Amino acid sequence: MTHHAITPAADTRTGVWLIGARGSVATTAVSGCAALAAGLLPPTGMVTETPAFADSGLPALSSLVFGGHDTASTPLPKRAEELAAQGVLPHWLPAAVQGELAAADERVRPGGPVPGDVRAPEELIADFATDLRDFARTTGVARTVVINVASTEPEPAHGEWPASSLYAAAALRAGCAYVNFTPSTGLRHPQLEGAAQASGLPYAGRDGKTGQTLLRAVLGPMFTQRALAVRAWSGTNLLGGGDGAALADPAAAVAKNAGKERVLADTLGVAPEGQVHIDDVPALGDWKTAWDHVAFDGFLGTRMVLQTIWQGCDSALAAPLVLDLARLLARAREVGLRGPRPELGFYFKDPDGEGSALAEQYARLLAFAERLGESR
Repeated sequence: MTHHAITPAADTRTGVWLIGARGSVATTAVSGCAALAAGLLPPTGMVTETPAFADSGLPALSSLVFGGHDTASTPLPKRAEELAAQGVLPHWLPAAVQGELAAADERVRPGGPVPGDVRAPEELIADFATDLRDFARTTGVARTVVINVASTEPEPAHGEWPASSLYAAAALRAGCAYVNFTPSTGLRHPQLEGAAQASGLPYAGRDGKTGQTLLRAVLGPMFTQRALAVRAWSGTNLLGGGDGAALADPAAAVAKNAGKERVLADTLGVAPEGQVHIDDVPALGDWKTAWDHVAFDGFLGTRMVLQTIWQGCDSALAAPLVLDLARLLARAREVGLRGPRPELGFYFKDPDGEGSALAEQYARLLAFAERLGESR
């Protein structure tokens, strides 16, 4: 039986427009938001549901209205069933929130460019912006946050317009706050950086920090603060699903690894030897394993090693962060903040700001929460 939550008044609702709206992360976020709004599950993993954010004026989870772009055709209720079969979602959840999933799926519009698409970049941007305006008009949301959760794309050749940048340009044109949760180019396209600054809109990115890099952001400062010399830091990722397939492309993996390497360079003060290898293992589905091997020197040159194993579900790690970012950017937009929001670097491998140590980023995030509350 589908739960029907109390619907907030239209002018208090917030739009969340997901690029890659039928993917695993988006499906988990929409399903999870419906479950939390209905009180079916606790908000584990959602930083904005902790006491520090209680007075920040963030939109309620029950007020979020979802839509998006995708080139895939599998509807959200079916995707949720697939994720439940993999153990990503509780087995009973797709049926419990089927109404919310179906409603969101009806608001998903065809993405692009697809093979054979003859539209020029300007046409695609205009069409995507029209979709965003139509969404705002038909739902009556007070504001919309666009969040890119699509698969990682290869680094574009000079002068090219990757899909992520077309969607980002459309967000600016439609007056929407923007989040790039992927390593893709997005707003960092040379022709968009000036437009983003001039838009008067808040934005944040890029590349969500969910697993291996989250751990590195904690461990890196530990070595520095204890004056231990890291000689080499190597890693391996085994993952399946859409991300695994996308990152099998070496050009896409380069973009992904750049963020991982930045965290080490920032926290250690130097980039150590070693690389991260990414292997596509389709059988793993939405689950991934990440190994790290850290070789370091201690007192009197004593050689030591730290090894870590992280096993997790990418979608379940990412979805609560996506909901956090939707709420934080919507509130930032409401109070008139603009430009890049370095305070949200806590969520990203390659943030709009300096410093990658998690404790420092968390302190900046808490200060931001307080600032949002003072604007009430």
